[in-house]
Amino acid sequence: YLLGTGTGLAPFLSVVQDPDVYERFEKVILVHGCRFVRDLAYRSWIADTLPADEILGETIRQQLVYYPTVTREPFDHRGRISHLIAEGALAQDVGLPPIGKEADRFMLCGSVQMLLDIRTLLEERGLKEGSQTTPGEFVVEKAFAE
Repeated sequence: YLLGTGTGLAPFLSVVQDPDVYERFEKVILVHGCRFVRDLAYRSWIADTLPADEILGETIRQQLVYYPTVTREPFDHRGRISHLIAEGALAQDVGLPPIGKEADRFMLCGSVQMLLDIRTLLEERGLKEGSQTTPGEFVVEKAFAE
């Protein structure tokens, strides 16, 4: 799971184009949360252009799941990422079992509050934060963290 809010999507744009990622993981879930639909930067590129890529397109179509969500207006997926995880809606919507330590790995990038909320949710489920020296089930992009 790649979980980003607002400009926190940025680090994941290169990740979803990396062939090694698709070799390591059966599914790659890219979640982008924003306030408004107009703020879903790169939506068309992720949903339309990337799957049509001459080299990686077929792999992306089979393994990448793009899940945009907004909080302040009607949309296909609506709500904060943390709420969607807590309610089990995210895993259900993407067709995967409930989030768990054994099978899931996470990268987080976004607002300070989003990082705090999702860290708490993941830790409550037994997942541990990893670092350069210690493996874990989730990592946090430090560029936007306090």
